[in-house]
Amino acid sequence: MADDASFQRRIEEIYFARDSARGPEGTLLWFVEEVGELVRAIRRKERANLEEEFADVYAWLVTLASLHEVDLEKVARAKYAHGCPRCRATPCACP
Repeated sequence: MADDASFQRRIEEIYFARDSARGPEGTLLWFVEEVGELVRAIRRKERANLEEEFADVYAWLVTLASLHEVDLEKVARAKYAHGCPRCRATPCACP
């Protein structure tokens, strides 16, 4: 996959029908559960599991974006195009 937008499209191809049937609220619960698993992997310093959980959280995040008709790559790129959204510096120079 070349970029985040193609990743979001790929996740839609795999899961969108199921996630749409579950709805945004049910999908949000799955996302939160995956974030909890990521937190546990970070705390336990489980490298192999850490990579898997980051991938899962990312997939669930783009699924939520798709359910809300948000192109995640587009909005993230726009928000951070000029560096920090607040001070506009790279790296951030906010106090």
